[in-house]
Amino acid sequence: MLAVDWGERRIGLSLSDETQRLAQPLTTLTRRAGKRFPMRQLCTLLEQHAVAGVIVGLPLDEQGEEGAPARAARELAAAIGRQTGRPVELWDERMTTARALQAVREMGGSARGRKGDVDALAATLLLQHYLDARRGSAT
Repeated sequence: MLAVDWGERRIGLSLSDETQRLAQPLTTLTRRAGKRFPMRQLCTLLEQHAVAGVIVGLPLDEQGEEGAPARAARELAAAIGRQTGRPVELWDERMTTARALQAVREMGGSARGRKGDVDALAATLLLQHYLDARRGSAT
């Protein structure tokens, strides 16, 4: 499984192991202002890693409502499904970036100059939560 933590400028990606138990950061794709989502790069990664399915983070607001970012994520998920033929699911990504930043700080690090790493870590948290919930062990 591959998770996509979508953002206007950076797209964090994470990958599960073959058993779909553990998520790990993969990379961060960059989207230039005014340009389309880097679908070709994503498709290449899906092929390279023999990805069976894709999880796209759904950025709901604090009340669980959908705004423009959530609609954009839904459109992205549909485009990935059409382009790749792989199953795509949406998963609530509220607070994944905040939790990733907190984890970096707790380890004594700084996010300065490492926003791509934080985005990949946010995608990892998203995917791990999804995998845990599928196994019925979400905490």
